[in-house]
Amino acid sequence: MNLILMGLPGAGKGTQAEKIVEKYQIPHISTGDMFRSAIKGGTELGKKAKSFMDQGELVPDEVTIGIVKERLQKPDCEKGFLLDGFPRTIAQAEALENLLTELNSPLDYVIHVNVPEEKLVDRLTGRRVCPECGATYHVIYNPPKVEGKCDHDGATLIQRKDDQAETVSKRLEVNVAQQQPLLDFYQDKNYLVTVNGDQDINDVFVAIDEKLQTLK
Repeated sequence: MNLILMGLPGAGKGTQAEKIVEKYQIPHISTGDMFRSAIKGGTELGKKAKSFMDQGELVPDEVTIGIVKERLQKPDCEKGFLLDGFPRTIAQAEALENLLTELNSPLDYVIHVNVPEEKLVDRLTGRRVCPECGATYHVIYNPPKVEGKCDHDGATLIQRKDDQAETVSKRLEVNVAQQQPLLDFYQDKNYLVTVNGDQDINDVFVAIDEKLQTLK
């Protein structure tokens, strides 16, 4: 099965990706992992990507799609793949469509884990981190035993700047603007499957799994 996973920061995509990969034994392919692998492997495209990244520039689409092509042709993708973090634009989505046609490996579903923005703000702003050992907590979902203190070393927990309400709201705003055209694109092609991410983790997976069972 060939899948794309979408969702805003804090929607729980990572957790669902782990569950999908574990059950269906397909590789979880993130953009970052692809780039790191291509650079480490010293491929021609990896070298090109590194030259842009070293200068703090965005990697051009033609290089990115080339790296995606290299990755999807590896043996572990024979049973399918789960793409995460790609595509990010309509141009990339169209290039991916052409690539999958060329590889005779069409897309099955685009799974969108949907959580209301206000709930995402609560999830993201509730995170607290230990400055000493790096342990992470959440004031609601995973609180420390003693409020404000790390369970491991008793250090005072901090809130990262990235997790402050104003920063989180801006981040979500940017992601919504980026994601919506892609959701519309895949909806028009009947690939889109939207599941309610504002429920228990296992219930989210059950909703995803019910759809994936239809591919068997």
